[in-house]
Parts: sequence; C-alpha cells; structure tokens
Amino acid sequence: MKKTFRLLFLLPLFVLLGSVARGSVAATLPLAELAKPGRVLMLRHAEAPGVGDPPGFRLDDCGTQRNLDDSGRHQARTLGTRLANAGVVPARVYSSQWCRCLETARLLQLGPVTELPALNSFFERSQHREATIAALRSFLANLPPDGPPVVLVTHQFTINAFTSAGTPSGGGSIFQLDGTGNPRWLGTLPTD
Repeated sequence: MKKTFRLLFLLPLFVLLGSVARGSVAATLPLAELAKPGRVLMLRHAEAPGVGDPPGFRLDDCGTQRNLDDSGRHQARTLGTRLANAGVVPARVYSSQWCRCLETARLLQLGPVTELPALNSFFERSQHREATIAALRSFLANLPPDGPPVVLVTHQFTINAFTSAGTPSGGGSIFQLDGTGNPRWLGTLPTD
C-alpha cells in the first residue's frame, strides 16, 4: 500500500521532470518581450466554446463553425490592448482562415490581418498535418530575424507542433526568429 501511494505521489513529479528535460515547459515572459525585433507570438484563438467544428462546416460560412462567444471577444480585445500597451504595435498579423481565428486577430487591433492557410487547423484532419506544418515552417524561415513583431493567430494543435505544450484559449507562445523554420521557443504569453 505504501509503495503504491509513493508511486502515485512520485508519478506526476517524473512526468514534470520529463517535460522539463524535453523542453516542453517554458517560462512566462513579459509582454514587452514581443516588442523586440524578430519576435513571433503564436496565439491560440480566444474562447470559443466546444471542441472542433460541427460536421460539414465550411470555411466560407462562419455560421457552420464553432465561433467566439462574448467572453472570447472580450478576451481578444483585452489582450490586444495589453499588447499595444507593451509596444507590440503595429504588428504584422496573420490568421488561420477559421472564423474564430480571424475574429480574434481583428479584435486585437494590432494591424491589418492577412489570412495564412499555413495556420489552418488540422484537428480531425490529420492528413493535412505534415503539409500544414511544413508550410508554416517555410513561412517562418522567410521572416526577417530583425523584423517587426509578428502575431500568428492559430489553433492549439498548430502551437503544440512547435512547443509540445498545451495552450489555453487566448494563450500563446513567444518565439525568436532565426532564419530557419524552427524558431527558438522563448516562453509563454502571460495570461493576466
């Protein structure tokens, strides 16, 4: 019984240590970090209740998709204000073609929003994962390492492909561009 209790107690510690060793736990960075040259924020869209999209959804019809709710809209506006106050404006803003991402990107009000299919979801579309991530890595490799801030509004699985860590709605990860498709993960976006 004691042995089982110790194992149950130590198991979460081993999982945490394994995550640290693989680099999947990162520090929370101040928002001002994003104002530095060559920084990229991969941001998960704001709160949109549910999981995935309804069967038969279409990218050209927001009424068929899972969308932001009022708290998600508030979350996006608030984050945009926080980012602007930290000097992350104007930013180059790119978004997945999903309506919840586009709405999040626009509500941030950090700059014009450009649709980027390389940020699209591959949740429940695993056959698109490798091509989508390869296209995003190519896009990142072509961004100037000393350029202005870049905000990429995307989905949890896209961010996970670069960090191996979970991302809450409206949360994200900060990267340093280095001229490759594997920018250096610096840490996560503070949530308050």
